[in-house]
Amino acid sequence: MSPSAPLWSLVIHGGSGRMTRPTMTADAEAGFRAGLATALAVGSAILDSGGTALDAVEAAVMTLEDDPQFNAGRGAVFTAEGRNELDAAIMDGSSRAAGAVAGVTRTRNPVALARAVMERTPHVLLAREGADCFALEAGLPQVDPAWFGTDARWQALTAMKAAAARGESVFDKTLKYGTVGAVARDSAGHLAAATSTGGLTGKRWGRIGDSPIIGAGTYADDRSVAVSATGSGEDFIRVAAGHEIGARVRLRGDDTQTAADAVIEELRRIDGDGGVIFVGADGSAGWSFNTPGMFRARVTASQSPLVAIFDDEG
Repeated sequence: MSPSAPLWSLVIHGGSGRMTRPTMTADAEAGFRAGLATALAVGSAILDSGGTALDAVEAAVMTLEDDPQFNAGRGAVFTAEGRNELDAAIMDGSSRAAGAVAGVTRTRNPVALARAVMERTPHVLLAREGADCFALEAGLPQVDPAWFGTDARWQALTAMKAAAARGESVFDKTLKYGTVGAVARDSAGHLAAATSTGGLTGKRWGRIGDSPIIGAGTYADDRSVAVSATGSGEDFIRVAAGHEIGARVRLRGDDTQTAADAVIEELRRIDGDGGVIFVGADGSAGWSFNTPGMFRARVTASQSPLVAIFDDEG
């Protein structure tokens, strides 16, 4: 680490998409900014006291999962069948250990379940009934599935079904992608990443996006970078976004911003939308996205917190 590098760094996101000033009310903007600031404060307090990057990203994401403004945990979107099916992942850059879950329905904080998969099983990814069963064995807090749903998310599903009945396209790549995530570097120089999501409104057939896919929506490697993604998940899987950013840093010698920008440009070439947040092994911290907005926030040991939504900020 260079003498000017920050002792620790943390970046979080709450989704990307068609967020613009003219289309967002003042109350909604204030609520999103407050939610991001709270999660940033929770994670940075851990890092500032000498805690681990892994603990910091888990705590920040859990805070966002409990905030119904964001599409993860409570406030998750509904599937076509009217269910909330949750995905999450976490990765430790020091060992490249990782855990992920997909389609869980009762665990209050899916990111905590992903960490349990990483630390208590020989596996990386558990899905649906198996993941729910393991959550009970692991003793993680459970809730009635109805706890995750909100009226706003139900109305979004209702509107989508009405549009489909009129013969309109129901999946629009310019909509808001409501994933949450966090990446961090701690004072020991270790990196970690975590991501959590409810997926896409009206998703069918057990659809799983990039969030729980290690190397796509979630990735951390102490040799290069920690990444969490948000956007059109299928496209992030196709370009292996997280791993590709890390490979560009580690093998090409790109700086983290250059690597992230290159992968987001590659995403654009296949008509993908979204963004990434990153923290490098050198403490560099930032984001790259190709949508009008992305809910995001950043703080380091040497920089004041920055909370941003629109593309002309930060």
